[in-house]
Amino acid sequence: MSELKIRRATRADVPILVEFNRALARESEGRELDPERLTRGVEGVFGGERGRYLIAERAGEAVGGLMLTTEWSDWRDGWFWWIQSVYTVVSARRTGVYRALYDRVLNEARERDDVCGVRLYVENENYVAKRTYEVLGMDASSYQLYEVDFLMTAE
Repeated sequence: MSELKIRRATRADVPILVEFNRALARESEGRELDPERLTRGVEGVFGGERGRYLIAERAGEAVGGLMLTTEWSDWRDGWFWWIQSVYTVVSARRTGVYRALYDRVLNEARERDDVCGVRLYVENENYVAKRTYEVLGMDASSYQLYEVDFLMTAE
């Protein structure tokens, strides 16, 4: 199996990121996302402070990706980096794609003095993902996530 390359995504990657996010929503939550809204959302990350995407490539083909966003912690006087929109194509699962993406995030975060940690959230029933995160050294937080979601109402 050829080596993985992790790179920062560019605007040219918007179609694959939209495809990854649509597949992620379908697989993890049984949701069909509005492609136009999703495309605007992905495009909105580029050229601003909203976040950034990383892409994992093998033999020139995108096989996974994730989005990073930030949250300021006044308690820690530092930034939490949030890993979001994690997706690996089915044929590349269990081949180290997420590990490579995660290692890249962790290494970059540790090189900075202003990053206090890395966080992510996961669906309650996604036991495979939870186990993966635990194997990589992440711990379940003592916090639970609450929200009021104006767009993604229960069906």
